[in-house]
Amino acid sequence: MARKPALFAAAAVTLTTTVIAALTMTPATAQTSKGNVLDGAQVSAADNVAPDMLSAMARDLRISPDQARQRLAREHTAARAESAMRATFGDAFGGAWLNGDATTLTVGVTDARQATLVRAAGATPKTVARTEAQLNAVQARLDAASAKAPKTVPGWYVDIATNSVVVSTKAGAADAARAFVAAAGVDVKSVRIENSTEEPRPLIDVIGGNAYYIGSGSRCSVGFSVTGGFVTAGHCGTTGASTTQPSGTFRGSTFPGRDYAWVQVAAGNTPRAQVNRYPGTVTVNGSTEAAVGASVCRSGSTTGWHCGTIQQKNTSVTYPQGTVSGVTRTNACAEPGDSGGSWLANDQAQGVTSGGSGNCSSGGTMYFQPVNPILSAYGLTLLTGGGVPPTVPPTTGPTNPPGGGTWAAGKAYAAGATVTYGGSRYTCLQGHTSMAGWEPPNVPALWRVG
Repeated sequence: MARKPALFAAAAVTLTTTVIAALTMTPATAQTSKGNVLDGAQVSAADNVAPDMLSAMARDLRISPDQARQRLAREHTAARAESAMRATFGDAFGGAWLNGDATTLTVGVTDARQATLVRAAGATPKTVARTEAQLNAVQARLDAASAKAPKTVPGWYVDIATNSVVVSTKAGAADAARAFVAAAGVDVKSVRIENSTEEPRPLIDVIGGNAYYIGSGSRCSVGFSVTGGFVTAGHCGTTGASTTQPSGTFRGSTFPGRDYAWVQVAAGNTPRAQVNRYPGTVTVNGSTEAAVGASVCRSGSTTGWHCGTIQQKNTSVTYPQGTVSGVTRTNACAEPGDSGGSWLANDQAQGVTSGGSGNCSSGGTMYFQPVNPILSAYGLTLLTGGGVPPTVPPTTGPTNPPGGGTWAAGKAYAAGATVTYGGSRYTCLQGHTSMAGWEPPNVPALWRVG
């Protein structure tokens, strides 16, 4: 016991210097008058963000493009600070989260000495009763008992900011939720029952970020390119199922339990580190996980680009097919057809669309499967830095369609634009950049006849 304070003293030096070094800031920069590590965030951390992403964030988060750029810089700083603190505290880490406008990073602490270290690093400490590991253990026990979850419980998740595990329930069914918690044998003091109107379901059957087809014609979307193929949602296809556009084979798929899969593409298909943002593309430059409270944007061909914030991580959600655990809960909208699509925090891959409730008219709650566990599960390497979407070979510009008419690949079309192809007239349903393989007859989510 006499050695324990010495360990914390060493950690104080390590944490402070590690965080400051990770943020590429001098101690004087980190220690501002407010003592907030985010005050020193440099806009240059978000300089390369695509203008269309800034516009989407401004629209959905109701901020200006410049405020969106500043927010991304603060979130970039917060992610690196959180990573350093997590490595230092280990299993004693109490979690970290951003406030609503991402101006303050709060860190849960269970010891006064931890609080001193957090303040020294420029973050705000908050005393909590349970560590993140303890909350995750509660969630894991609920996961293990998921077969006993009543249909009135749409899911459960670790809520770091309230230091509890939330079990969602339909109105009037709280007793059934409590019985489920009791049957799981968890500490009831760590659980909060919360009413919910969610009706989660997998989002499948129409294209997402980049279209691909499964088996006899069902459609999903490419999540992120990896060496030899791409990752996507597990509910899109089972192991061994074949795909077209691009052609390939599901080499691994898990659903329910988790919601991830990977497809190995056939020769002639070239995976690139790009995500389609309708129109244009975003280059993927890594997969650093954003903090709770950070902004996140989603690509889907049904509803285009939409942004929101990360609400909770390590969530469990119950679909009609079963419970999926380890997904991230957000308030970014999506609709059926956005399944498997890409979630990005600036240029960092976050995950692939799993499912959710609501729509982009009334709002809703959506979940994505984090990408790093997918890469780890299958031993995959995320492709980063340049290229074009993996569904087609690179193109150098508009090309004449083989079916004849005015439609061309490599051209940006706005909603309402009209083209001809194969003797028919088509009207564009949503803005996108056309690609070979996306001829109007092949993509009814993008074009309608007439």
